[in-house]
Amino acid sequence: MTDTTAPRLARGPFDVWAPAARRLRLSVGSATVDMHQTDGGWWTPSGPTPDPAAGDVDYGYLVDDVEAPRPDPRSRRQPDGVHGRSRTHRPESFAWSDETWTGRQLAGAVIYELHVGTFTPEGTLDAALGRLDHLRSIGVDLVELMPVNSFNGTHNWGYDGVAWFAVDETYGGPEAYQRFVDGAHAAGLGVIQDVVYNHLGPSGNYLPEFGPYLKQGRNTWGDLVNLDGEGSAEVRRLILDNVRMWLDDYHVDGLRLDAVHALHDDSATHLLEEMAVEVAALSAHQRRPLTLIAESDLNDPRMVTPREAGGYGLDAQWSDDFHHAVHVALTRETAGYYADFEPLGALAKVIERGFFHDGTFSSFRGRDHGVPVDTATMPTWRLVVCNQNHDQIGNRAIGDRITDVLDEDQLGCAALLTLAGPFTPMLFQGEEWAASTPFQFFTSHPEPELGLATAEGRIAEFERMGWDPAVVPDPQAPETFTRSKLDWTEAESGRGARVLELYRTLAALRRTRPELTDPAFSRNRVDVDEDARVLLLHRGALLVALNLGEAPARLEVTQSEVLVATASGAELDGGVLVLAPHAGALLG
Repeated sequence: MTDTTAPRLARGPFDVWAPAARRLRLSVGSATVDMHQTDGGWWTPSGPTPDPAAGDVDYGYLVDDVEAPRPDPRSRRQPDGVHGRSRTHRPESFAWSDETWTGRQLAGAVIYELHVGTFTPEGTLDAALGRLDHLRSIGVDLVELMPVNSFNGTHNWGYDGVAWFAVDETYGGPEAYQRFVDGAHAAGLGVIQDVVYNHLGPSGNYLPEFGPYLKQGRNTWGDLVNLDGEGSAEVRRLILDNVRMWLDDYHVDGLRLDAVHALHDDSATHLLEEMAVEVAALSAHQRRPLTLIAESDLNDPRMVTPREAGGYGLDAQWSDDFHHAVHVALTRETAGYYADFEPLGALAKVIERGFFHDGTFSSFRGRDHGVPVDTATMPTWRLVVCNQNHDQIGNRAIGDRITDVLDEDQLGCAALLTLAGPFTPMLFQGEEWAASTPFQFFTSHPEPELGLATAEGRIAEFERMGWDPAVVPDPQAPETFTRSKLDWTEAESGRGARVLELYRTLAALRRTRPELTDPAFSRNRVDVDEDARVLLLHRGALLVALNLGEAPARLEVTQSEVLVATASGAELDGGVLVLAPHAGALLG
């Protein structure tokens, strides 16, 4: 495999890899400086340039005969947007206060996913800092930020960004990002950054003018990144250096790798494995856990199998099967990819075996899908699960949450399954108080043709789910973004306050009852009554009892105490547990 420990050549601050260029000039400050090729397609200035250590410098590249400077492929700042010149940034100049930070391991942890632009009214990293005490109160260990790299426009989900190394200015730029991570560490919270390496956005992607960053073919979202063709060594190095930037320059504790199934790589060593090798080495050097979590549609445990056992060596992967099984069990929605999860036994299988589709036929895909988990050797925490996330809400026709269709007891059952279940729980912003605000798909493309294409593409996406295209919000409409912002006042009273208290109680139990973080698959057993729609999850000595049916349930149990119950409560007397319809409880 590639020797990732070999020293790399030192490059100057304005050196750039541009093998596709016939001529290259550096536009720096008010000057234009000729450049010349050195080795392997790299270019360096032929004349004097400013020293970025003396102050930040705006710069760009005039490729061949173009008149507008192009941003640096490794730009750290884009103060004038993705089409403007880059600006230097010296991360080492930040005064960190986290010297004693030793990190947060994923095992036993709770993740909280948030979108910086909608998490607070201000939509900035500095504003998000003011909400960290709230996250601590619900037992969060790791804050996962949706992508923050530069995108075109004023607001965006972040998955069609183009400047992988630059923190978007609307969120506060790189220094605000450093303040956020430093503040999170001071609050005892780790930070996971969501990164996208499988495609680039449609606006501001100038990389093909520099070199073979892309290759023939497309995935769902755009042209394929060149991971295995001619020139791919430098493209892979760009990605691996970006990984290192987050973990080293920005002190981030882990990365969520977007849609790794869309990384087309036929190299002898897959990019994901090479990434795992480099991150493990950096973790050893920094003496703190550094975590890689894959979003994968493959249901293949090879992602998280250690390298010495033949896997890629990532730490964890998302399990959409858990979400689908929970969603169907509570909402009874069975359209599209939910169809296979209709029996309550599907949820039981996911809890006991990790995946529902583990080689079984997927009606949505029209083929067999997935690979079984070796439950005897794999710890349960390697699967990250949720009952809501940005995709499963935002990719619905109107971006509606389960809050819109479930009662308070059912929302409590969703929390019990996620936080008292065997896997690594991930919460989505606002779910802890049953937020009523939607999370819709929003964009702000300045180019009218891109805005129109985005809106039409969204409608086409929903055809297979059977949703009415007439109700799909216009992604370009400003109100689509503003209505997706959280309303924090909902957490202060009524249903919001009661659901929030349930989450806080479950957080406290996760810290005091070791059964709730036990990573052994063998310590979980599920009993299901399909007719009564009752599910009993045995977690060691604890019992999660859920009555998902429409009639009261009387259950014989061996536990002697109700540790927490959903809104309707639970009656336990003489070994008999009585649950109202839709209610649930955790017993010990």
